[in-house]
Amino acid sequence: MNSSRLTDTTTGGTQIPRANSLAGDVYEAIFNQLMSLKIAPGARITVDSLVKEFNVSQTPIREALGRLEGEGLVLKTHLVGYRAAPQITRRRFDELYELRLLLEPAAAAKAAAAIDSEKIEILREAAGVMAGREGKDERVHYSTFARQDGIFHDRIMEFAGNQLIREMLSFQHTHFHIFRLMFHWRVTEEALHEHQALLDAFARGDSEAAADAMRVHIEHSRDRLLPAFE
Repeated sequence: MNSSRLTDTTTGGTQIPRANSLAGDVYEAIFNQLMSLKIAPGARITVDSLVKEFNVSQTPIREALGRLEGEGLVLKTHLVGYRAAPQITRRRFDELYELRLLLEPAAAAKAAAAIDSEKIEILREAAGVMAGREGKDERVHYSTFARQDGIFHDRIMEFAGNQLIREMLSFQHTHFHIFRLMFHWRVTEEALHEHQALLDAFARGDSEAAADAMRVHIEHSRDRLLPAFE
């Protein structure tokens, strides 16, 4: 969602303009708060408080929360309500990165071998390199990049041609969970340079370089986020 559509009021609320896709706007607003840790992992999320903050009815709030629940970012408990998904544990973090290192470099190599000009353009757009840091609101930029990074990696898995691996990584909601560990500019700034290295390898159709660039990207991503557990 365009960050300019959200403006903080003097009372700390967030005004959401009436639009054809109100539930989508509400979803984006809550998503931004979850990714920037304004809504802390494990925190309770009450529909009434969001109704007051966004000045909308319960319907778009519940629709947005249902979508976030499907993405693993929000949990719903019968007779209790909603809460933000808890922080992933260090063990889960290590397991996710072990899984990624096993699967994604090989997939990047396969994608590079099957690359063509149309796919390169799709990857270039998804990588977010050209967009850079055009947003002034760093928290919105961070949450936008979290989704963008997930799309970029998913496209690579798609072009690698193994739907099972693609579905497995998507089902883990890997990118959303790891981006919620820490709000820090390095997570996006350094990742953009690594995306560029991947794009260069894909543009050359160099499978070995693509695998190496993906391995470096994942290892560096892991190292950037490890301080969250200290």
